[in-house]
Amino acid sequence: MISQFFVLSQRGDNIVFRDYRGEVPKGSAEIFFRKVKFWKEDEEEEAPPVFNVDGVNYIHVKVAGLFFVATTRVNVSPSLVLELLQRIARVIKDYLGILNEDSLRKNFVLVYELLDEVIDFGYPQTTSTEILKSYVFNEPIVVDAARLPTLGPASMFMQGAKRMPGTAVTKSVVATEPGGRKREEIFVDIIEKISVTFSSSGYILTSEIDGTIQMKSYLTGNPEIRLALNEDLGIGKGSASLYDYRSSAGGAVILDDCNFHESVRLDSFDVDRTLALIPPDGEFAVMNYRMTQEFTPPFRVNALIEEAGQLKAEVIIKVRADFATSVTANTITVQMPVPTYTSRVSFELEAGAVGQTTDFKEGAKRLEWCLKKIVGGAEHTLRTKLTFSQESHGNIAREAGPVNLNFTIPMYNASKLQVRYLQIAKKSPSYNPYRWVRYVTQSNSYVARL
Repeated sequence: MISQFFVLSQRGDNIVFRDYRGEVPKGSAEIFFRKVKFWKEDEEEEAPPVFNVDGVNYIHVKVAGLFFVATTRVNVSPSLVLELLQRIARVIKDYLGILNEDSLRKNFVLVYELLDEVIDFGYPQTTSTEILKSYVFNEPIVVDAARLPTLGPASMFMQGAKRMPGTAVTKSVVATEPGGRKREEIFVDIIEKISVTFSSSGYILTSEIDGTIQMKSYLTGNPEIRLALNEDLGIGKGSASLYDYRSSAGGAVILDDCNFHESVRLDSFDVDRTLALIPPDGEFAVMNYRMTQEFTPPFRVNALIEEAGQLKAEVIIKVRADFATSVTANTITVQMPVPTYTSRVSFELEAGAVGQTTDFKEGAKRLEWCLKKIVGGAEHTLRTKLTFSQESHGNIAREAGPVNLNFTIPMYNASKLQVRYLQIAKKSPSYNPYRWVRYVTQSNSYVARL
């Protein structure tokens, strides 16, 4: 199915390389990196996940800043290989705890042993961390998580007044703690990616949420887990809430559709929205869901471009955070394409702006406005003056935009899907493992038209 698998760093260094079939030249890694680094085709800035060079198909994903690449000469399903690459990255992360260049170099023997079990002569065998434990015997060399850069508020797992840094989950699921101690912890992430399109007047045209409930368990003895979601949760459009007297006041959470991990039992899901499972080793998705029910988007984006004289125009972009003041969004990036004949750009930030940077990507003809953080309820404005090399012969708004917004909001989810409780079957009266639940909202496609 695949001929080669390799992992490259951001600099193009070959960290892991395995040739399964001998059908592709050895210099394929260098060819791939040179092609991706200097991609010029189709007027795109970045190489697509699948492309062909001299009869060789290159299929890749980028995970944690690393390129996971497969090559083949045969006509395979691209989505199948992309999924395989994602799963290989996840298995390696389960074993090493931290997925980065340093951890791969220190554990290359373990990584090669994993690859030999995951893929045989180019055909995938298994990507289950639990099954691989029976065949992989090398112990991971732990990379010091304290040296990793801080992740800001997104790195905090919270449960009431308890707080734990994000590095707590960056541990191998197969290695024991120093002294032979066993970790008794379970981590649950509700991660939502939002797609919203605003009209030029600020009205919402389309909105959608793609969400997943991720779980990573460090519990010994494989105890049963019961995960309870909103009691007023509905599945499918037109579905009625189980508790109409509650949903009429607060609004029921209605999911368009969802699917569950094979280990999940749905015996009581229709009664009290509780999932029962015995979690396998490693990180896995307990539930994936999609929602198109109306919801309040976390940001309102307004953009306006107007002519300001001959060969000049002015752009005004406003971003307002429509969430509670106790919540803070991180790493917000606003991008807007401008007319191709734009020759010069000058920016004007609001008075007292802190943690904001602007840039004009001349090659891509794109404005970039980066904000380190935005507190709930705040509004920020950017004014930009454009100078053109020629007169516009049409509507400037049609030749510019739309505005794209990228962000991460920890401890916030737009769908209002909640974990009511996380129950673990007790082995003894004194057994009380830690439970950590985190909510994260990210942008998938957040667009405002001009």
